[in-house]
Amino acid sequence: MDAVIIAAGYGSRLRDLSDSKPLTPVAGVPLIELGVRQAHAAGAARVTVVTGHEAARVEAFLADLSRRSGIEVLTERVADWSRPNGFSVMAGAARVARAGGRDFLLMMADHLFAAEILHRLVRVGAPDRGVTLAIDHRTDSPLVDPDDATWVRLGAAGRIAAIGKTIAPYDAVDCGAFLATPELPEAIAEAIAAGAAGSLSDGMQRLADRGRAATLDLGTAWWIDVDDPRAHALAEAQAPTALAPLYG
Repeated sequence: MDAVIIAAGYGSRLRDLSDSKPLTPVAGVPLIELGVRQAHAAGAARVTVVTGHEAARVEAFLADLSRRSGIEVLTERVADWSRPNGFSVMAGAARVARAGGRDFLLMMADHLFAAEILHRLVRVGAPDRGVTLAIDHRTDSPLVDPDDATWVRLGAAGRIAAIGKTIAPYDAVDCGAFLATPELPEAIAEAIAAGAAGSLSDGMQRLADRGRAATLDLGTAWWIDVDDPRAHALAEAQAPTALAPLYG
């Protein structure tokens, strides 16, 4: 199993804490290290990190992390990190393919997950889906930022009917973890060719329109999007317990 972690963006809302979002520490451990370690713990033998903003620093850190941990970490740098995140997904998927892989666990660098979420997600692949997204029905959770969340509306059999930051009504929130097949980067490329900006959600919506976007309800499991100082403070307080094995 491969994993791809998207770590190319700037992270302006955390700039007062760190000038590199992936290197922002949470209880002493950088976000990107936690991401790599949780992907590996879920079964990813190889982790590809897509870099962009402060790429050289992030890549140097990852090279050292690979030496320290023994985890195979590859990097793929995008030239223009300001473009929508779908471009990073396509770049990461291409790196996986060049390394001989196919399906991959897709994660955002600023999201942290209880181990059970990723362990469940990597086991739900099936021929009837092009992607499976972890979702949370607790849309009013204090851990969810309603101003930044990506919302999901469900259709038949728990499949995604609509996804985006401005949809209404909605049933759940996108948790930032996916089990992806090559259909996902292909759908993003199709969306761009049709005039879309190129976000991950653009590709997800195309798969949803085909009935190929499934979901995994994470129930009451812990996760958090560390996207602003408030969320960072919550993560600092909760992550050492929720992710105890990663803190050793």
